[in-house]
Amino acid sequence: MVAGVSDAAPVGIIGAGIVGLAVARQLATAGVPVVVLEKEPAVAAHQTGHNSGVVHAGIYYAPGSAKAKMTRHGVGLLRDYCAAKGLIWDERGKLVVARDEGETVKLRELERRSTINGVPGVRWLTAGELSELEPDVAGVAALLSPTTAIVDYPAIARSFADDVVAAGGQVLTSTPVTALRLIGSGGVEAVTPARSFRLSRLVNCGGLQADLLAAMAGGAAAPEIVPFRGEYLRLRPVAAGRVRHLIYPVPDPRYPFLGVHLTPRVDGSSDLGPNAVLALAREGYRRTDVSARELARLARSGAFWRLARQHWMTGVREYRGSFFRRAYLAEARTYLPWLTLGDVTSAPAGVRAQAVDADGALVDDFRIQRVGDVTSVRNAPSPAATASMAIAEHIVAELTLPLGPER
Repeated sequence: MVAGVSDAAPVGIIGAGIVGLAVARQLATAGVPVVVLEKEPAVAAHQTGHNSGVVHAGIYYAPGSAKAKMTRHGVGLLRDYCAAKGLIWDERGKLVVARDEGETVKLRELERRSTINGVPGVRWLTAGELSELEPDVAGVAALLSPTTAIVDYPAIARSFADDVVAAGGQVLTSTPVTALRLIGSGGVEAVTPARSFRLSRLVNCGGLQADLLAAMAGGAAAPEIVPFRGEYLRLRPVAAGRVRHLIYPVPDPRYPFLGVHLTPRVDGSSDLGPNAVLALAREGYRRTDVSARELARLARSGAFWRLARQHWMTGVREYRGSFFRRAYLAEARTYLPWLTLGDVTSAPAGVRAQAVDADGALVDDFRIQRVGDVTSVRNAPSPAATASMAIAEHIVAELTLPLGPER
């Protein structure tokens, strides 16, 4: 039993994505009664099941940030878990490519962060060394991260769920939470269409719904989730075989997005993407997915309008790439100049749950807040899958403390 966590009622986890299931597994294997409440009919239905499958090494993240620390710790935990369970771990390596001399300054900053964050094996490549390693990739310099890997995150999530059940916990799918009530004597009541659950603690890992669930439990309105659809193109087999490593551009430091990149997948395919366009529904995986409720919420949101005023030009550029495949490919052709329209086809999109502060600033780091007996993961997009087991350790350690006011 984890010290300080009552066994009078189970700990509830909302959301059976990889973070929620990692938290549930951490608790269940320690002997804590756990129930996972998931609104979809299967686990890993949203961000976990729609990402690019990359295990990030920790190159990008500000030294000392939660992302930097949890990613580095999480990589080791996840690698050991995959080895123990016989799950795929394909250490392909990543190249972050500077496309002109101006980008080499930003690339040097990533090299510095890599060193401070303890990312193993990272080294600078000249244009000649890059060409020797990947003849079909263009750039004036690159950083090689040899330990960056690709995995099957939905398979890992399913394995986490199996561990929870094997340890005596419950993973209840098709069980949406419609209301939350804090109990005066301590604990939380989670209401679902079929029944109510009395819980000793609640961990909100609701992803795209995280801010709405936090508000149900008395949490602050901010940060708000603004959904961004990430669209991919899939390379046809003849083109996919031309590059072995993951290929990333140098990212724009103003944004938490990493740019359109080339990612081999564990099934042998390779995808280009994602871009980042405003989704008009919380789970708007298609352009035609439009929610009147979400549009009304955005129209009332001061945070969204402040975000829009600051970044509308970038938004227009992203939408142009969304509607015109030639424009989308133009970005990728800056480092893969041989790409043509005939080399690609459509691929499934994902939706990123991006938190936005009241002033319109995009939240970059992981953000976890607590109100009474409710802990809410308010911002955990990429690299949250990489860091999932480390995030779980952090949350469970916090649950052992006497819970006070939000912090």
